[in-house]
Amino acid sequence: MRFTRSVLAASATAALSLGTMTALASPASAAPNTTPQKVCGSGYKTVNSAAVGSLGTVYLTYNASSGHNCVATIRNNPGNAVNVSAWIYVPDTEGHDYDEGLYSSYAGPTYVYGKGHCVDWGGSIAGTHVQVYGSNCGALKEHRVTFTR
Repeated sequence: MRFTRSVLAASATAALSLGTMTALASPASAAPNTTPQKVCGSGYKTVNSAAVGSLGTVYLTYNASSGHNCVATIRNNPGNAVNVSAWIYVPDTEGHDYDEGLYSSYAGPTYVYGKGHCVDWGGSIAGTHVQVYGSNCGALKEHRVTFTR
């Protein structure tokens, strides 16, 4: 009888451990489950984007009714938390916003009023950085920089 209880207790513990491990492992293997619009909010449309190597994409979005831009950096393969950032800057007004931290899926949203102004924006994932200067300025040509630290 004592042996049967030990086997049952061990089986229950193993099943519980396996279930916990499975539940914890699921988010790490999940496919990307967000979009720039989900991160920035309704009314924001993607107006530009830049690949962060093969790790993900930085999105610049704009809300025409509010005049605000939003930037979000979204990983291609969510998983263990890594350093992810998103930033935006309007040189004319010196308006800026920045988000950086250890994230499993995305950084942001970062917002700034930018109606009628050029914007600089970018982000990073796990040491790979993308910076876009002079973006969305009409006739001016933007400048993109990608580097790894």
